[in-house]
Amino acid sequence: MPAEAEGAAEDSSSGGLRKVARVILLDPHDRILLLHGHEPDDPSDDWWFTPGGGLEGAESREEAALRELAEETGITDVELGPVLWRRMCSFPFAGRRWDQDEWYYLARTTQTATEARGLTELERRTVAGARWWTCAELARAHETVYPTRLAELLRRLLDEGPPAGPVTLDVEIV
Repeated sequence: MPAEAEGAAEDSSSGGLRKVARVILLDPHDRILLLHGHEPDDPSDDWWFTPGGGLEGAESREEAALRELAEETGITDVELGPVLWRRMCSFPFAGRRWDQDEWYYLARTTQTATEARGLTELERRTVAGARWWTCAELARAHETVYPTRLAELLRRLLDEGPPAGPVTLDVEIV
């Protein structure tokens, strides 16, 4: 599940639980934006993941979500909504183990062109692009996607709307 570490600062190797804000970004056609990532030294070890990353300094999770979205996609015209899901995860990436507490925010935009403007050196070596996915495409995908039940979660979101409060997802350990 290395994707979750994409937004990490280069010197963030001290360990501990990393606070992360992620964005479930939907366009006017209810497509979701995912980034395509891979291990730094093995492009064949790849996956798709939601934009987002770790909090910097004293910023809030909302501030981190918007900053990361802008850095990774160039998209700044968004309406940030509620926290949909929370997840604890642990995975190896770039030679270390990452333990994260992730919050997933709903956001909507009409801006669909993407341009990664603020990637770290590690992200430049590991993020291969971005793509808008329909829920049906996501459900049929054979690629690895994080969080692992994203197609099901997105379908429920589109059918029922946002939950009354954040839903705690299963812990993922890779």
